[in-house]
Amino acid sequence: MVQIRDILAGTLTGREVELKGWIHRTRTVGGKAFVVVRDATGILQVTITKGEIRPDAFEAAEKALIESTVRAFGQVVQDKRAPGGYELRAMDFQVLHYAEKFPISEDQSEEFLLDVRHLWVRSQRMTQIFRVRHVVFGAIHEYFRDQGFWEVHPPMITPVGSEGGATLFNVDYFGRKAHLTQSWQLYAEALVSAMEKIYYIGPSFRAEKSRTTRHLTEYWHAEMEQAWVGMDEVIKHAEGVIAHACKRAAEGAPAEVEVLGRSPDFLKRVTPPFEHIRYEDALKILKEKGIDFEWGKDLRTLEERALTEGKAKPIVVTHYPAMSQAFYKRRDPENANYVLGFDVIAGDDVGELVGGSERETDLPVLEKSLHERGEDPKAYDWYLDTRRYGNVQHAGFGMGVERLIQWICKLEHIRDSIPFPRTPARFSP
Repeated sequence: MVQIRDILAGTLTGREVELKGWIHRTRTVGGKAFVVVRDATGILQVTITKGEIRPDAFEAAEKALIESTVRAFGQVVQDKRAPGGYELRAMDFQVLHYAEKFPISEDQSEEFLLDVRHLWVRSQRMTQIFRVRHVVFGAIHEYFRDQGFWEVHPPMITPVGSEGGATLFNVDYFGRKAHLTQSWQLYAEALVSAMEKIYYIGPSFRAEKSRTTRHLTEYWHAEMEQAWVGMDEVIKHAEGVIAHACKRAAEGAPAEVEVLGRSPDFLKRVTPPFEHIRYEDALKILKEKGIDFEWGKDLRTLEERALTEGKAKPIVVTHYPAMSQAFYKRRDPENANYVLGFDVIAGDDVGELVGGSERETDLPVLEKSLHERGEDPKAYDWYLDTRRYGNVQHAGFGMGVERLIQWICKLEHIRDSIPFPRTPARFSP
């Protein structure tokens, strides 16, 4: 049995092969049935000619509906009229399962397609995105492993949050209150003193009621932490892993990204270094563009769009005001009003891809920051032990993988970057 991509690559022309898949579309004209079959790698036309095949096989081809599963045996022929330029001229054809009438047709609403997501994932557009997703995940693993990082695995159920209580999903843990993880942040800071260079790719959960084109309540997080380094060093890794994922997508799925609206050549030009802008300078740029923005606030979609306008590569914004940042971010030694933190921001209304910082190592400062944010330092006592025993400079970041995929594939909505999206309005199917 062969896969369709092998046929479309032109390596099997003239050979007799067996193909299995699902009917993508079908039509019968005169004594010929043209059955377009899909598998995980693409679509291919199978031509079944009456009189050249068993009568029951031709009748089966006429009868079978979209999404019926089939087996075809025949000769691979180059034909410019066929999708992809090749077809399989059947010598035998068998319907393995006759599907019922498929509920998805043209011009369906987005809400309906989300209701039947378990079927919509079979569409060509979705499978193209999933193939790019596969390449991106592999590239992230490849980058960090090539850079000498160890993969580690934090828990999904946690006693405290790392990004603020307002966005925590609560869990009844045998009568005690627990939460779904927002980030591996606190556990990474414990593990970094053991493994020094660590990374992780796994799900995170944010109970944000944001109904935007770039927010999910469950998403995949690529996170890293490194000992003995500061903010500047991990920014280089953020730029490096994004560039590597873009390069691999351009090399490993060029046809897919092209169809989805992104040029492979564009992705190949996403190379380090990116443009760096301090937060205070970003406000000056915004003012020049006619956007008044209050110092201390986080950048919103409007501001991110203005800052990335006309830029082919993401930008890095650094040194955010301390008043709006997480408790664990280190204050800038040169100006305590700012933290040694950064975001990597992409264009096309995707926004923040990466958020990271150097971590605060001063125990009293950490305890004070927790108090200022209404947190009880006793609940974080195990985390504060990392500053009591073998305290060391360290830094890291978290990257939303779906946002990276959204940007690489130039998707209008982040929900298409993941098979089964979770948003404030939807947790099924």
